Amino acid sequence: MTGINFHGIWAIYRFEMARTLRTLWQSVVTPVITTSLYFIVFGGAIGSRIHNIGDVNYGSFLVPGLIMLSLLTQSIANASIGIYFPKFTGTVFELLSAPISAVEMVVGFVGAAATKSVVIGLIILATSALFVPLRIDHPVAMIAFLLLTSITFSMFGFIIGIWAKGFEQLNIVPALLVTPLTFLGGAFYSIDMLPQPWHTISLFNPVVYLVSGFRWSFFGKGDVDIAWSLGITGVFLVLCLGLIVAIFRTGYRLKS
Repeated sequence: MTGINFHGIWAIYRFEMARTLRTLWQSVVTPVITTSLYFIVFGGAIGSRIHNIGDVNYGSFLVPGLIMLSLLTQSIANASIGIYFPKFTGTVFELLSAPISAVEMVVGFVGAAATKSVVIGLIILATSALFVPLRIDHPVAMIAFLLLTSITFSMFGFIIGIWAKGFEQLNIVPALLVTPLTFLGGAFYSIDMLPQPWHTISLFNPVVYLVSGFRWSFFGKGDVDIAWSLGITGVFLVLCLGLIVAIFRTGYRLKS
């Protein structure tokens, strides 16, 4: 029985991380500027009218939602681009014929994408501290949600990168599905503020559970029970794992 090819995993991981360094402005500086603009617009304009949600200052209330918005979009974008370009250039066949398993390949790509997302999330957290007072009631849970969400949606991005036949398809899921669901998922407000039937309809949005769970780790309260947040995230993680297994077993859009 052969062991794990750590050299192969490290080679993919290092290559993907090096790509981030080549686009440092886009990868790091842009989220900082975007976060600052959110606080100026939402924190200044809306925060002057909504001082508190529960016992939490509105500016502080925004922080988990902003981080989650960046985590979802960055995880998907980094992982999808990471696997799409080898497909586009044809080098994916070299990866498939190399002495590296499908699991090791996924760990390399997904690990690099998740690492970049976590770093960006922490940068946004640090930037937020310049604008609003922060408290993190459950730091271990916050880190756990940060890692779990980044890994899960990096796998989702990996699936999108394999599925996409062109740059248009590469961007269509984040642009038309993930970002709108995040805005409608309580990132900038509590769904308890919504009247019926919109409050009930919001509970069918899976992003609500991600944002709520992450916000719970900061303030000890969320829109839904923390068990539901963990459960929904776990279910989506398992679904992504199942799809990736099916992709490599069938060679879907990898071997043709």
